[in-house]
Amino acid sequence: MSRQYIPVEQQREIIERSNRRCEYCKSHMDYSPQSFAIDHIVPIARGGKTESSNLAFACGGCNGHKYTKTKATDELSQTVVSLYHPRKQDWHKHFAWSPNLLEMVGLTATGRATVTALKVNRVGNKNLR
Repeated sequence: MSRQYIPVEQQREIIERSNRRCEYCKSHMDYSPQSFAIDHIVPIARGGKTESSNLAFACGGCNGHKYTKTKATDELSQTVVSLYHPRKQDWHKHFAWSPNLLEMVGLTATGRATVTALKVNRVGNKNLR
């Protein structure tokens, strides 16, 4: 599938909606050494559309690890679950911060699977936190 152009104004809206943070790992774009991208939550390759309800602001690490994934295995329950969907789910229901605020912790099967699949606790992110 070909990449669809996202107009600059829509890109700005998505960045503002996210408060300039990755909607998965919460890294702030102003402090991250990585570039950020507009992510298709449901990838175009899996039938996702280029519309606001399917777009999220993502750091390069989360975007790269997610790629075309929409599901992953929760290591605790050993079940395959959908990854976190920033437009449909509440981040605080699925994630929390560790006591030292350096790691994201999955609270639900979706949260745990997303933390693992997107490698949100990678060294670069922990250093930024």
